[in-house]
Amino acid sequence: MSKFIISPSILSADFARLGEDTQAVLDAGADWVHFDVMDNHYVPNLTIGPMVCDALRNYGITAPIDVHLMVKPVDRIIPDFAKAGASIITFHPEASEHVDRTLGLIKESGCQAGLVLNPATPLHILEHVMDKLDMILLMSVNPGFGGQKFIPETLNKTKLVRELIEKSGKDIRLEIDGGVKINNIKQI
Repeated sequence: MSKFIISPSILSADFARLGEDTQAVLDAGADWVHFDVMDNHYVPNLTIGPMVCDALRNYGITAPIDVHLMVKPVDRIIPDFAKAGASIITFHPEASEHVDRTLGLIKESGCQAGLVLNPATPLHILEHVMDKLDMILLMSVNPGFGGQKFIPETLNKTKLVRELIEKSGKDIRLEIDGGVKINNIKQI
């Protein structure tokens, strides 16, 4: 596994030129494409769905697509994103009635599975599912809107989660989402 992966969100792209913008970011060195999917229920914003993922695959994007679901209920849309070409699907435990079942659904759909922890979500939620995770995504802003400032406490949470991952002995990727800029990426 590569030590660092750059996975910019397509929400910053020009949607009239989404395929071109996405390819340009990948050509510039991005490794993955990050999809922020919001339903205006779990978070107070509305973004994109599986059709956009499918359109990027049809355009010729072959890089891994990292789908971050900020929707509730979450299980209904997982197979749609898997069919559309998602590589990794992450979700917030607060959006699932049965976290273990949702992780299983993602894997059964052919994708890697991960959990997203909000800044205030306690780490104990990971205790019973570490063996099912391919990724843990830590929100370094409160979810729902782009352009927020990085929450510094995320650095401490990152260290604690890294320790949990190492203790588990599993190959689990740790992703930081929100407020990552040139002036703070080295700390992260």
